[in-house]
Amino acid sequence: MRRTTRDTNVSTGLRSRAIAIAAAAVAVSIVAAPNAGAQAQSTQAPAAKPQEPSKPAPKLAGKPDFTGVWDRQQNPVAQPSARTGGSAQSPTGPQFAGAAPPIKPEFKAAYEAEVKRLADAEQRGEPTTSQNTMCLPQGMPAMMLAIFPMEVIQTPKQVTIIEEAFTQIRRLYIGEDAPKVEDAEPGFYGHTGAKWEGDTLVAETVGLKTNVVYRNVPHSENLRIHERLKMLDADHFEDEVTYVDPQYLTGPWTWKWTYQRRNGYKMLEYVCEDNREFADPVTGQQRMRFKTKTDTKQ
Repeated sequence: MRRTTRDTNVSTGLRSRAIAIAAAAVAVSIVAAPNAGAQAQSTQAPAAKPQEPSKPAPKLAGKPDFTGVWDRQQNPVAQPSARTGGSAQSPTGPQFAGAAPPIKPEFKAAYEAEVKRLADAEQRGEPTTSQNTMCLPQGMPAMMLAIFPMEVIQTPKQVTIIEEAFTQIRRLYIGEDAPKVEDAEPGFYGHTGAKWEGDTLVAETVGLKTNVVYRNVPHSENLRIHERLKMLDADHFEDEVTYVDPQYLTGPWTWKWTYQRRNGYKMLEYVCEDNREFADPVTGQQRMRFKTKTDTKQ
């Protein structure tokens, strides 16, 4: 079976979840086929059920409360082509939202060549290594893709976001500004300050490692990621993300992700400790290493 970059996660949780979703889709198609025929024979289709009104968003200290466990919801946008980087599908909908990144002309050729190289390698069934291969976290903003459930814990002064995949954690400090770029130690998630504008939580993140990229888009140490988080109703919230990096981009790059509450779900531990993948020292391709009875090395 051909492997893809999404197979590089060693945890069986994603595979089990994807298999369960695929099985459910097959079951739905089997059930739907005879039902469709029966409906065609009916002289009158049943009346549609009235849509239940949305419940208002919960409050904490007079502000919307994002606390809960969430799945990313599919956005009604056109799916990007492979040239924009990565697969357009995931267990919970399109991986990416919004337009292609507005990369400056002097960097665009190299960017497109790298995206093509990665896509061609996957097409051949020889995917190259990635941060997942190395058991490294996705970082910001890719962790907000929520390929696994995502938990939000809110207090009046802080919003903590925990992505089940790789147990990634970021913190939004309410009432604080993001630090100056020169004072921010580079990390996978950066440093985030946030403030309320009415019922919208406005956040700014700086201090991302330059090797932590999203959709293969290069960025400088001066990258700023702006977010506008807004509760839509009790069971949905939206995160509008904007990249600003004058060194690599001709202007702001903006998209939206929407999340749906997942009631009753308890977050699971995700530790990438049994990874057997490595980068081939010659080709750079993903390889698998297996133990034998006589081999005690991992």
